[in-house]
Amino acid sequence: MLNQLLTPDATTTALPYPALAEEIARVLRDDAVQVPARMVQALHGGGSLFVMPALDRDIAIIKLITFTPANAGTGRATIQGDVVVFDVASGQRQLILDGPTVTARRTAAVSLLAAQRLAPNRQGPLLIVGAGVQGHAHLQAFAQGLGVKEVLIASRSETGARSMAELAQAMGLKASVVPDPNVVLRDCPLVVTCTPASAVVLHALPRRDTFLAAVGAFTPLMVELSASLCQHFAEQGTVVVDTADASHEAGDLLQARLEVAQFATLRDIVRGPFSPRSGPVLFKSCGWAGWDLAAARVALQNQAFGSVTPR
Repeated sequence: MLNQLLTPDATTTALPYPALAEEIARVLRDDAVQVPARMVQALHGGGSLFVMPALDRDIAIIKLITFTPANAGTGRATIQGDVVVFDVASGQRQLILDGPTVTARRTAAVSLLAAQRLAPNRQGPLLIVGAGVQGHAHLQAFAQGLGVKEVLIASRSETGARSMAELAQAMGLKASVVPDPNVVLRDCPLVVTCTPASAVVLHALPRRDTFLAAVGAFTPLMVELSASLCQHFAEQGTVVVDTADASHEAGDLLQARLEVAQFATLRDIVRGPFSPRSGPVLFKSCGWAGWDLAAARVALQNQAFGSVTPR
C-alpha cells in the first residue's frame, strides 16, 4: 500500500473533517514537529510557486503548489500541485496527495478546530462569503464538525452562490443566498470569509457572540475585512491567528495597522490554558505546512485501514 498516487476523490475520502481537525490539534501539541519557512517564488504573469516542507519523527512532507489568480473564472483551478509524503526511517515515498484537495480540506479543518475551541455560539446560522472551493469546504466542515443547520451564502457570482446553496440543501441544511453579507452579519454568530481577497467584503460590525474565520487573505497585500472591523475585534473581543507567521502574512490585520505579533496563535489555544475575552472572536488563517503534515498523517492512517483507493 506504499507509494500510492491518490486522485482528488481518494484524497477527499482520506481526509474526513472531524479526524483532520483532531490531528491538527495533535500536530500543535507534538514537539517533534518541524516546519521550516516556506518559500514563495513569484512567477511571470502574477502567479506564485509555494514550496512548503514539514516533518515529525516518522514522516516528512513537501507541498509543491502553484497559485494562479488569473485562472479564476476560467475553468482552471487557481491552486494546483501535490503533497509528497516520505517515510523518515527508510526514505521511501509513501503517498502523493492531491495538493488542491489537501489545501481546501486542511484549511477548513483549521477553521473548524478554531471554532470548536473559540466560538461563543456554535448554533449558527453560518454566513459564508465566497462560493468557491474554500466556501464549499467550509460548508461541509462546519456542518460535519459543528452540526450547523442553516447557512447564508454571499458571493460576487450569483450562479456560484446558488449552486452552493443547492449543495447545502442536498446535505439537509436550510440555505439561502444573500446579496450583501453586511446586511445579515448581525444575524449570524458563525462567519467565514473565503474570497479571492482582492477587495473588502465585510465592514459592518458583528454580534458580540460572533466567531469569524477570515481565510481568503494570506499575503500582506490581500484583504477581505475592513480596517475598522479588524480594529473592532481587537478592541472589543479577541483576535487569534493560525501561526506566528501571520505577523508578516495577515493582510487584513496588517492593513489595519495592528501589531499582529501580540495576538495568540492556535498553538496557544490548543496547549492552553487560554480564554478569549468576552465579545466577538476573529480567527485569521494564513496557512502553514504543519496543517499539510496533519493531513498526511490522517491519510496514512486511513490508507493503512484500506479506506483509500489509489489512482
